Amino acid sequence: MARLYQNPKGTKDVLPEEQQYWKHIETTMQRVAELYGYEKLTLPIFEETALFRRGVGEGTDIVEKEMYTFSDKGGSSMTLRPEFTAGVVRAYLQNGMASRTRPVKLWSAGPVFRYERPQAGRYRQFTQFNVEAIGELDPALDFEIMSAAWHLYDALGFRKLNFQINSIGCPLCRPGYLRKLKDYYRGRLSGICDDCRTRIEKNPLRLLDCKNASCRPVIETAPSIGDCLCAECGDHFRTLRGYLDSLSRPYTVNPRLVRGLDYYTKTVFEVWAEGIGAQNAVCGGGRYDGLIELLGGPPTPAVGFAAGIERMVLTLQAHEISVPPIPSPKVYFVCLDDTARAEAVSLISRVRLAGVEAVMGFGGRSLKAQLREADRKGIPLAVILGSDEIRSQKAQVKHMQSGTQDMVPLSELPAFLTARTG
Repeated sequence: MARLYQNPKGTKDVLPEEQQYWKHIETTMQRVAELYGYEKLTLPIFEETALFRRGVGEGTDIVEKEMYTFSDKGGSSMTLRPEFTAGVVRAYLQNGMASRTRPVKLWSAGPVFRYERPQAGRYRQFTQFNVEAIGELDPALDFEIMSAAWHLYDALGFRKLNFQINSIGCPLCRPGYLRKLKDYYRGRLSGICDDCRTRIEKNPLRLLDCKNASCRPVIETAPSIGDCLCAECGDHFRTLRGYLDSLSRPYTVNPRLVRGLDYYTKTVFEVWAEGIGAQNAVCGGGRYDGLIELLGGPPTPAVGFAAGIERMVLTLQAHEISVPPIPSPKVYFVCLDDTARAEAVSLISRVRLAGVEAVMGFGGRSLKAQLREADRKGIPLAVILGSDEIRSQKAQVKHMQSGTQDMVPLSELPAFLTARTG
């Protein structure tokens, strides 16, 4: 017997019965992006490995442990994208988008790849919604990005929304904080995990983001970056909080909130919601004012967020939030013989061109079997065609719920079905 293949670990088949959730989320994402004036950008799934090593950062878990990297047939090192922002900046620079009116407001969606431990709502291939605004340092733009994220989850019906926010400073004030943080951790090496001992030198901000239970007591008493912010970063953060207060958006200043990527500066945030399991964060983002310069462009401020669609689907399902159904067939063509089938092929094409969702029976099954299938699928109208109907040039149209029937001339059938199905 031939081997039955399985999908790779950390991936998921999205079956037809789940598609209504995906379509609803995708429609809502696009609508929210358009409401805020963001334009769609479609990017390649893979990029040069150097782009992510440079942009995401050598000391990050993504680059060191999680990227899917391969050599193409020309010997170049390529990587399936582990996140969107580095690719967005590459496209912004390569395509001369700096000449556009600022801020340049872009959104993207598609698969992302990271080799990490699969868990609820987290896969090795997952789908991300990404929103970026490039070219302004104004904290009002931070607030707009955060508002777009809030708007998305509110529109989807997520409950108990709130922001977790922090400022992680800038190149002027962060080095002083990192020195304090390193000194603090060096005095507590026996109380932290092996990964954190490595992070002290390679990516010290990630010390505050460690999920290892043994590190939590050390994290809780670690120095706060809020005490080290320069005047500009402090003013920026206070202004942002003022905008949140003005619209009564609930938020918590979380001094342990950091981002795992090197390019973030100033504002970092997460949207939390009543979620699945103990994981409340449904999206995250922040400001990355140094990334464009890091990738070869002029100094350019930017801010954005990313959200995983799989977790949105799981949350919608877990909380039984209703979503619009996928349009289903409205008409079933029942074919009683080969002559009728030839006529049905022509008729169903005309009906579909008129905008009516229609299917037909295949395989020479009986009238009873075909009607049973139409009923099982919840199709409201059945068009019955046999030799008698072809000779008379009239079809029987059965209303499945009431059982009543109409005799309709074949020439009038598309218009009749269009009228009856709305």
